[in-house]
Amino acid sequence: MRGEFKVPGGKLVAVDVETRDGTIIEAFVSGDFFLEPDEALEVINAALVGQPSTASVADLAEAIHARLSPEVRMIGFTPESVGIAVRRALGHTTDWSDHTFDVIGPVTMDPRMHVALDEVIAGELARGEVNPSLRIWDWDQPLVVIGSFQSYRNEIDDEGREKHGINVVRRITGGGAMFMEPGNCITYSLVVPVSLVEGLSFERSYEFLDQWVMGALAKVGINARYVPLNDIASDKGKIAGAAQRRVTGGVVVHHVTMAYDIDADKMLEVLRIGREKLSDKGTKSANKRVDPLRSQTQLPRDEIIATFLEHFTSMYETARRDYTPQELEAAEKLVETKFSSEAWTKRIP
Repeated sequence: MRGEFKVPGGKLVAVDVETRDGTIIEAFVSGDFFLEPDEALEVINAALVGQPSTASVADLAEAIHARLSPEVRMIGFTPESVGIAVRRALGHTTDWSDHTFDVIGPVTMDPRMHVALDEVIAGELARGEVNPSLRIWDWDQPLVVIGSFQSYRNEIDDEGREKHGINVVRRITGGGAMFMEPGNCITYSLVVPVSLVEGLSFERSYEFLDQWVMGALAKVGINARYVPLNDIASDKGKIAGAAQRRVTGGVVVHHVTMAYDIDADKMLEVLRIGREKLSDKGTKSANKRVDPLRSQTQLPRDEIIATFLEHFTSMYETARRDYTPQELEAAEKLVETKFSSEAWTKRIP
């Protein structure tokens, strides 16, 4: 049995294993990583032999750590990455290639519907009713989407919000506030099984799930990099922020919002954020627009979205689909009963 894992920002790790009676009896690690001294590879292989076939990534990594001397240098991979490759070989975790992803292109609707659809589609995936998915948001009215754990009064200036006629909704994932007007940013959601990120820390799973978009950004002329914990940046500053939640049923909801062309003056009237925080989002002055995607690519928003979708479908097995009537009905009900309610929106005053 063979498992592979490409370390984000690192090298490929492959492991061939054999088991008998629930125990690993042979293990051979290979890859394009670097390891000093050479003999350490035999030590890593030996550390895996005798481990239960149900051992967790943490257990396998600890077994390797315990065997290696402090002088060993693992370059481009880690004991944890070996553990993930072993778990994949044994069928406990999955890779991108193990799934067909539903791809849902932009559909313009009330932005609160997109917040609700994250929850609806996560529930469907947990019940095995749909494939993992990538979907693009589009919306017909302005909205501020605050993170699940943010304080409403600390984030929102109600006088400015009322002046500009902008509603607020609290999403199910953590992270910071998203200032969304029609056409001003690009947002996508990935809803995937936990098995895809099994063995990765929360910090590493952010980068892992957004590896594909780095290639997509390169195609539109942006040399992007991940900045821990959850930011995507270029040489000219921050482009995007990600948010994530692991929900009941073994599902990860992961979404990213990228600034395309945001009215910074209006945003500062609605959000209680300082100019220093704004400065890492592509502008040095609050009197300018936050427009990293527009200014750095010189491309229309629709063309960037099309490139993102084309790149994702070229990398993975995908199936294009639309929202089902049942999904839209369930989302509408959630908007009405949960995401439009004061109790949910201001659950952290």
